[in-house]
Amino acid sequence: MEALAAMERGSASPGDVAAAEWGARRLAEAGARDVRVERFRYQRTIAERSVPHLAAGIAAARAGGVAGAAVALASLVSFELDFGGRSQWLRRLVPAGEGANAVARVPAAGESSRTLVLVAHHDTAHTGIGWRNPELIGIGTGDRLRELTGREPEPDVMDSPATAPKLAFAAVAAGSLLRARALRAAGGASLAVALAMALDVARSPSVPGASDNATGVAAVLAMVERFAAEPLPGTDVIAVLTGCEESGMGGMAHWLRGDGGRLDPSSTLVLGLDTLGAGEPIVARAEGSIRPWRYRDEDLDIADRGAARAGIEPPRRVQLGGWTDPLLAVHAGLPTISLLSATGNRFTNYHQPTDTPDRVDWDSVAACLRCAYGTVEEWAAG
Repeated sequence: MEALAAMERGSASPGDVAAAEWGARRLAEAGARDVRVERFRYQRTIAERSVPHLAAGIAAARAGGVAGAAVALASLVSFELDFGGRSQWLRRLVPAGEGANAVARVPAAGESSRTLVLVAHHDTAHTGIGWRNPELIGIGTGDRLRELTGREPEPDVMDSPATAPKLAFAAVAAGSLLRARALRAAGGASLAVALAMALDVARSPSVPGASDNATGVAAVLAMVERFAAEPLPGTDVIAVLTGCEESGMGGMAHWLRGDGGRLDPSSTLVLGLDTLGAGEPIVARAEGSIRPWRYRDEDLDIADRGAARAGIEPPRRVQLGGWTDPLLAVHAGLPTISLLSATGNRFTNYHQPTDTPDRVDWDSVAACLRCAYGTVEEWAAG
């Protein structure tokens, strides 16, 4: 963790590639086989794809009418699909850098009949005014609105920075169709703020990323070392240390277009490890906002039984406001669990320069790793 946190490793940067090469060396030292580095082209931040969407929405607000409504709705749909990784058609058209994955295999004990995929991203996010002041991008807004209205807080749902832009696109469309100039103007203004925040993220430095996600990489290395020494019966283990997760899951998408796309869903489990040093263990039950993408209950049940095996409480099921790499495995139809940690409905030091090794909750890392081992043992025994 300390070695990774000392590296500048923003998505699709030379540091992203260097982190993948470092990860490949560590995987080989841990006893993995068929170690390789996969390079690919992708964006440095999500801003490269968000800005065109937001600019189109602002233009729609200025135009109004049926044409403005159509552009706003089209931008909303495209923005939603891009955010959730379903369709990122703009990635081929906007500027990109080079990212890299480190991939390796640990053979099964005996004949292999199934595959465990361990995933952790090694790149880090860019910070920005919005991340240093989360209320500017809607983090915490839900809690304050519920306080003002007297409603009970919705349990285990994290605020999403994508909610405000989505509502703004909808306001522009509705204002355009209804000839409600004030509503259309409000939507356009909100999109302009979101565009300014995106540009600020693009120009801001990347963070140390100790909890998010040097912890996950360290956990994958520890599990690979253990399974290399004590191979799982009948189960191949594939380790995928991904780049460009923070800018939109680019490394995971690249791997799924290759080897990952050939896996059999009936004999595969994808286990993602991300942000393990931020509180109690949690699993993602859904990711996104307004219309979240959901994980299968039968997969999350494996994590519950795995925690029981490990002698700890079942991980809390949380709807994340953003994304993790395993979400793309869900889209690909693979049984998937995304294991993280949180304090309440927040990640500590999230996307901030203070995400350093001295602020990592080591008890949290240990509990998450125990849960991960228990989950693997439960699945392998099933």
